[in-house]
Amino acid sequence: MRLYLYILSLLYLLMLSSQDMGDKATQLTLEEAESNFDLTLFNDSYNFTYSDETVTDDSLPCNVTVPGFNSVALMVVYILVSLFSLIGNSLVVFVVCTMKKGRGSTDIYLMHLAIADLLFCITLPFWGTYVHFGWSYGNFLCKVLSGFQEASVYSGVFLLACISVDRFFAVVRATRVLSSNHHLVKVVCSVVWLMAGLLSLPVVIKRESMFAEELNQSICYENVTGDSSDLWQFSLRILRHTLGFFLPLVVMTFCYGRTGVTLLQIRNQQKHKAMRVIMAVVLGFVLCWLPYNVAVLTDTLIRAESLKVTSCDTRYRVEVTLNVTQVLAYMHCAINPVLYAFIGQKFRNQLLLSLYKHGVISKRIQMAYRKGSAHSWGSIRSKNTSVTM
Repeated sequence: MRLYLYILSLLYLLMLSSQDMGDKATQLTLEEAESNFDLTLFNDSYNFTYSDETVTDDSLPCNVTVPGFNSVALMVVYILVSLFSLIGNSLVVFVVCTMKKGRGSTDIYLMHLAIADLLFCITLPFWGTYVHFGWSYGNFLCKVLSGFQEASVYSGVFLLACISVDRFFAVVRATRVLSSNHHLVKVVCSVVWLMAGLLSLPVVIKRESMFAEELNQSICYENVTGDSSDLWQFSLRILRHTLGFFLPLVVMTFCYGRTGVTLLQIRNQQKHKAMRVIMAVVLGFVLCWLPYNVAVLTDTLIRAESLKVTSCDTRYRVEVTLNVTQVLAYMHCAINPVLYAFIGQKFRNQLLLSLYKHGVISKRIQMAYRKGSAHSWGSIRSKNTSVTM
């Protein structure tokens, strides 16, 4: 929690520096307004500027670009996040694949979650360089990488919901059949990836590489024109809000809430470790993605004129918040291995065993750092209940 507050403090300082620069350019001329593109990375189709007749005496649109953000620093951040995510999630996939015995349903879900995070993290260097240099990778990669990003976000949140449901049945309902049926788990994972792929198709179809004369550089953008463009953008955002965050969050909250209550009733010395895992699962997801989704939802309501805002300064603050919370959300793919894997004893023991078998570490090091039981990731056992996290 302290680390989270420290990160937010740094991002807040970045917001303040951005505001100082933004206050000097909160209004555009009519000619500039007509050619203005708010291309904050690859956010959800920001291809129109805010306007409101009550903003200024001249009724000019607001400039909501964020000049205070250092594109070089942002590029470095995304590359570093991608690197850490690549290493951590690759280890998760490696460890789960080397489990010849004792591979549970949670392990399979975690492996697919790691694959989703890997899919997401390989796109970050491209978006990072896009921020600083513009898009120079052509139309094909524009579509493919946009699809990868969209599919990985959907699949990731769906898999987290599946893990919560799996733990709910294993602990609250004491149903071991569902958790031990690997064929059923694989079918569920296949359905998750199919749904994520279908939900990403609209972005793949509409996203194109084009040259923006106003910016004098190429962009990767959703090419939506005509009277239906605003409806398309609004519908796509609502879809992302509902299926891509809030509904899975409701499922996770209910399942982990009931699971936590049940675990508290089990008298076992390992229950506190299992509760820490569950809290890490919920808090890690919420702390990273909730601020960004709230910011995007607020921006969506403003664009749909459901939320009246009469100040360019307020709109600029919303745009800054979008940029800051987006960075925080994308960090989630890097901390997933810590939250869902490295905190568990089973993973650590299996990782040490795999490294020893491949000659990376000695037997002495493996035995020195081996802790707990090799059969569960913070296991709790009662008469008919087993929790594997």
